[in-house]
Amino acid sequence: MIVTIVLGFLILLLVGMPISIMLGTVTGLVLAVHTSIPLLVLPQQLFNALDNFVLLSIPFFILAGSIMTRGVMAERLVRVISLAVGNFYGGLAIAGVLACMFFSALSGSSPATVVAIGTIMIPALNKAGYDEDFSVGLITTAGSLGIVIPPSIPMILYCMVMHVSVAELFLAGLGPGLLIGLSFCGYVYLTSRRRRWRARQSYTLSEALTILREGVWGLLLPVIVLGGIYTGWFTPTEAAAVSVVYALFVELFIYRSFKLRDLPEVCKESAILSGSLLFILACAMTFIWLLTAQQLPVKLADFVIAHVESWWMFLLMINLLFLLMGTVMDDVSAMLILSPLLSDTLTRFHIDPIHYGVVMVLLIEFGFLTPPFGINLFVSMGLTGKSLGQVSLSVAPFILILLACVLLVTFVPEICLFLPRLFFH
Repeated sequence: MIVTIVLGFLILLLVGMPISIMLGTVTGLVLAVHTSIPLLVLPQQLFNALDNFVLLSIPFFILAGSIMTRGVMAERLVRVISLAVGNFYGGLAIAGVLACMFFSALSGSSPATVVAIGTIMIPALNKAGYDEDFSVGLITTAGSLGIVIPPSIPMILYCMVMHVSVAELFLAGLGPGLLIGLSFCGYVYLTSRRRRWRARQSYTLSEALTILREGVWGLLLPVIVLGGIYTGWFTPTEAAAVSVVYALFVELFIYRSFKLRDLPEVCKESAILSGSLLFILACAMTFIWLLTAQQLPVKLADFVIAHVESWWMFLLMINLLFLLMGTVMDDVSAMLILSPLLSDTLTRFHIDPIHYGVVMVLLIEFGFLTPPFGINLFVSMGLTGKSLGQVSLSVAPFILILLACVLLVTFVPEICLFLPRLFFH
């Protein structure tokens, strides 16, 4: 059966089959060849995989991100942050990183963050005299924080397949997100001080108050969404619905940058993206059901334990595996397939699934920035008109910083587990 699975994946991967169809096809092939289970079970499992209330949060968060990307909330956030740090060395670039961190807490999507902040910040940085490659690399990489700082769509998917708390994983993402963001800010400051990049801009009191008044509505959204989750006012799914209502209200009636005639198009785009994600999840959950029924996770755990001596060697192996897999397939799909497969191994090595989940999301973030499947690279290509090679070279220094942060979080679990243990245990 293992030979059938491996050959099936290799053949379908070589012919360019989409990952969702690949998972469903291999599952059906194994059922037909190696089991007596009728194929009628396949559509039943596809339906059962999506029969979960938590999954409603995914289309809501995608819709909220689309509304804010179409509106001016990102622009107002950038102005508020520039007001605070704009006079430092590299202040405008630091404002770009902080804006990505804030917008990440609004949209939950990495590509949406790159589009919303990159459209504003990359031209502004170039105009202020920053090196163009530096500007593109910074915003492309900082935009990937959209899947680390909660709310995060890949985190929700991980919680679905591993049966862990969404609220706990969201809280665990805050520490690594801040670590990466502050590391980028430190690199920006040192580079800007060396190259004398400093955009001095003064504001009158009335101008500063106007910027704060206009931007406060965007700053309140992560407070409302995350504060509501952690205080128990609403669940993560309800928080996603609240974010849609709030974003729509602010963009329609306060900023007045979003028109009702834009809503059908935004809903259509969000529905297409949500449908593709949920279909991948359904196929992955069905494949996981097959593997579990055949006890492959237990067999894999026995094999790993026999050849790997400690938890840190296992996590190092996982890091290397995902970095390699990111060059041949989408890392989100790899997480959905491999995480449940390795669940018994985590238990035997006493690795907290929340810590492991954060490591997985960080590795997915890395995959968004590496060719040939780096989604953020393609988004930046569309924004700047640069080639894949040019964008890849521009993000290289920031990828090294990200890699150091990933390894630090991997081998120092307290960075991500401190807050969940403080609030939930």
